[in-house]
Amino acid sequence: MGLFAVTVEFTLQPGAMAAFRKLIDNNARGSCAAEPGCQRFDVLAPENSIDQVFLYEIYDNRAAFNAHLKTPHYDVFNRESAPLVLVKKAAVYDLACEGSRAAK
Repeated sequence: MGLFAVTVEFTLQPGAMAAFRKLIDNNARGSCAAEPGCQRFDVLAPENSIDQVFLYEIYDNRAAFNAHLKTPHYDVFNRESAPLVLVKKAAVYDLACEGSRAAK
């Protein structure tokens, strides 16, 4: 399949969710709108958590993800969200099997 996936788990400073969500939602929308290699960028908020956010991103390949890291919308997110974050854990994957309805 060749697709490249990224997950990121954030634990936020107390009271930072609203500001963080504004930044990450803008980054997600900008990624999908302006980056042809970004296939998916989901922002998930775990139930019963007021300080955690989980990202699930799919790119055409690692080069598309590396291009994402150089975009203006990512730069704004990365710089402005840093003081809002206590812990950030990222992992990268090759998409082994797509189980969506869109997959053929």
